[in-house]
Amino acid sequence: MMAFLLHCRSLLGDAHVLDTEADIAPFLTDWRGRFTGKAAAVLRPGSVEQVAALVKACARWRVPLVPQGGNTGLVLGSVPDASGTAVVLSLARLNAIRQIDAVNRTMTVDAGCILQQVQEAAAAEGCLFPLSLAAEGSCTIGGNLSTNAGGTAVLRYGNTRELCLGLEVVTPQGEIWSGLRGLRKDNTGYDLRDLFIGAEGTLGVITGAVLKLYPRPKASITALAALPSPADALRLLVLMQDHCGASLTGFELMSRYCLELVARQFPQLPKPFADAHPQYVLLELSSSESEQHAVELLERAIGAALEREVVTDAVVATSEAQSAGLWQLREHIPLAQAKAGKNIKHDISLPVSRIADFIAVTAPQLQAAFPGCQLVCFGHLGDGNLHFNVAPPEGVSNEDFLANQDKVNRVVHDSVVAFGGSISAEHGIGALKRDELAHYKSAVELNMMRAIKAALDPLGIMNPGKIL
Repeated sequence: MMAFLLHCRSLLGDAHVLDTEADIAPFLTDWRGRFTGKAAAVLRPGSVEQVAALVKACARWRVPLVPQGGNTGLVLGSVPDASGTAVVLSLARLNAIRQIDAVNRTMTVDAGCILQQVQEAAAAEGCLFPLSLAAEGSCTIGGNLSTNAGGTAVLRYGNTRELCLGLEVVTPQGEIWSGLRGLRKDNTGYDLRDLFIGAEGTLGVITGAVLKLYPRPKASITALAALPSPADALRLLVLMQDHCGASLTGFELMSRYCLELVARQFPQLPKPFADAHPQYVLLELSSSESEQHAVELLERAIGAALEREVVTDAVVATSEAQSAGLWQLREHIPLAQAKAGKNIKHDISLPVSRIADFIAVTAPQLQAAFPGCQLVCFGHLGDGNLHFNVAPPEGVSNEDFLANQDKVNRVVHDSVVAFGGSISAEHGIGALKRDELAHYKSAVELNMMRAIKAALDPLGIMNPGKIL
């Protein structure tokens, strides 16, 4: 290891090879604070060529490496294990906007660019990069691609995979594959881009990407609707799609308990309704015509929903500040959970039509198995992605409840599979869900995945212990 680190210093300089306990510590603990790994060092390359040289050195000395962006992941995918044999490869210094092509509607960026930085660069050119999620101020494009992140605009624009046209990747052998092509049509063999997106750094290191840009909408209107049940939320979704079509860009479900949790932890945030309701939907419309068009479209749709008794009440934001306040309610749910204590998270996807039935069946199963547990159910209803989290009952310690994690997971994930869903929608697998993946994936699927891993990374040095 000493010879390896000396070589890394010759490549990067001493300042960018961190090996003291204090310097390494910020890179070792996951965002939720539930696991702290160990590492021999943290390497901070400043160019793609340096990344390639470091990976080549890792292959030569058989040193495992863990690529890391903003370290905002939720499944232990971006932190090393407890062995201390791996190095963390931080891409934070690769943070340049390389090119913006407003005519081709593309932006070429380094993998270490912060998502918010990319959004702002697009806006400065009169364009929109629509990926939006709670961690956008700290997560990186490389991490978004590695986990195929979703967010609040998937209903209209798709996951990160749909927002990427080309990639630059350093292979496990230290070679640079330059696939930075801004093409929407390219049928020249296997789609290598899609192989690396969602692979969580287990097949190579994403160092750059060509991203899709869109015209900025002339106006965006936000509303919060109160409903009796998740089934009514699905009725509202169909009604909004019928009335608004592609203008419907966001459709977020939040349970009563979610907003009560936010109100307790963040009392300064808005309280849109005087009375509590069982369910809420936060929806957003974007218009390419005008604000008046968006308002009229939304008012007609909400009016129809009230007339048909699909919703019981609704508030429409009349300013950007009010719109931001409504979105803060949704975005603060994970923060409120973190402040309230530990919980068992589930990032699941289901056929949209089956979500209400899934909740109706699974919530009683959890209550029967773990009486008094609190269900924190919210998420991107429009694309079938729920964050179906389970918090401890009153008076039960976090540690005692977390000891039941495998049993809670089994109740939830068995039900997810029974309803034709997936145990991971947008967070990835990492190390946290690796055993769950092996439990639910077929032998055929797992064998194909292992064959790809073995072919591209025969030494097994790329983010070991993640996914497989």
